[in-house]
Amino acid sequence: MSSIRPLIPLLIAAGILLGGNGLQGTLIALRGAQEGFSASDIGLMGTFYFAGFLLGCLAVTRILKAVGHVRTFAALAAIASVGTLLLVLVIDPVMWCAVRFAGGFCFAGLFTVMEAWLNSGVGNKDRARMLAIYRMVDIGSVTGAQFLIPIFGAGGFAIFAVMSMMITFSLVPVSLGDRSNPAPPEDVKLDLPRVWRISPLGSIGCIAVGVTNSAFRTLSPVYAEEIGMSVADVVTFVSVGIFGGALIQYPLGYLSDRRDRRSVLLATTCCAMLAALALAFVARADPFLNFIIVFIFGSFAMPLYSLSAAHANDRAGKGEFVLINAALMLFYSFGAIGGPIAASAVMQHFGPSALFVFNAVVYAVLIIVILYRMQVRSSVPAGSRSRFTALLRTSTL
Repeated sequence: MSSIRPLIPLLIAAGILLGGNGLQGTLIALRGAQEGFSASDIGLMGTFYFAGFLLGCLAVTRILKAVGHVRTFAALAAIASVGTLLLVLVIDPVMWCAVRFAGGFCFAGLFTVMEAWLNSGVGNKDRARMLAIYRMVDIGSVTGAQFLIPIFGAGGFAIFAVMSMMITFSLVPVSLGDRSNPAPPEDVKLDLPRVWRISPLGSIGCIAVGVTNSAFRTLSPVYAEEIGMSVADVVTFVSVGIFGGALIQYPLGYLSDRRDRRSVLLATTCCAMLAALALAFVARADPFLNFIIVFIFGSFAMPLYSLSAAHANDRAGKGEFVLINAALMLFYSFGAIGGPIAASAVMQHFGPSALFVFNAVVYAVLIIVILYRMQVRSSVPAGSRSRFTALLRTSTL
């Protein structure tokens, strides 16, 4: 673990930054509803965020090659911090959409910088543990930051100032504490048709998860508020769903490494669909019942990206891993751009519970695709997979 110690400042920065970003997603939905923004307005803001995220995925490699990791991190964090203050200075749906687009661009770059930096700073023998620590920091900071909203309140200036301070403060450990100097990245030429041919199911799975997870992350606070939950209950509802996904991530990954991964993906998708339907038709306005069912929902919905990506990587040839994972992130972004706006339109017409009916319909389509692909292509032998493949990313984007 000695090779991990020099990267502790970067992990501290990641915790502060990820907490600020996770807090912003929930707060925008809550504050937007308080300001009279419609569900469609809030969904559109989520769409703009993921459109910026997609552009950031495409641009960050060039920025890194031009100015390096520290300067890229500093520039993007500064822009994100300024955007956070603009949200409270100009309360207007158009301005918020523009700020969310810029935020998506910045955080795509910041996530890439942090993960590339961490991977370049450790050897193979420590990489799995480093990724596990990073994901623990990710989930812990995002979940914990949610509870700043009840402390400071969703109204007023203070909570936005706290978010801006968190994003800005993440610069301190990176600038002063980390002396590593990662090499500039190689250019990655994306070939989406090639990745689609390698794994149609992995590609479709990432698109579907982009649609559903982005809809949940953007609009679940709106759902919770519209069924009558308090601010504290809204925060708990969102946090419980995220925590559920973190808790079951490793067991599902472990199981999928020892079976036909598609069978695990199929079972997990079925459970996510049933939990979504339970939220829509069983939970109703009971906060405690909503907490229980959203925990189950998050437990199966959040790991779907990792399982889809792991299935695609099972079929990667030598030297194709970077290509496949970059393409899968773009496929996720394609789905995430459309998810919030489509789900918000459904909610606008059929009520808040329609959010989970929308997700259940997407899961049903994915189940049909999985069953079809299991008929037309044989599985990859379990012995050729990595135990930690499914741990590389949780869907807290």
